[in-house]
Amino acid sequence: MKEPLRCRAPATATVEIDDAHVRVTRWDFEAGAETGWHRHGMAYVVVPVTDGTLLLELPGGETATATLKAGVPYARMAGVEHNVVNAGSAPLSFVETELKHLIG
Repeated sequence: MKEPLRCRAPATATVEIDDAHVRVTRWDFEAGAETGWHRHGMAYVVVPVTDGTLLLELPGGETATATLKAGVPYARMAGVEHNVVNAGSAPLSFVETELKHLIG
């Protein structure tokens, strides 16, 4: 999928664990920062570190929003494709754990 031209800063990804079973990455976003388009090859769990609102840019030009609450996790299966943007005015962080035994 071709990514549209944007003037957004990139989110910062810090891999904290990467072993045979899981990859744990902390994502830190300034206001308006984005991950860039990506497809999840593994099932994953996200645990927000901060409250915030995400804009999810989806294939086909669709968008969705997600409200994050610190400490309240959610899970997704492999195959999700999107660009994740901090839609709020404050920094936002979450920890993503990818499950290597649930590869799509």
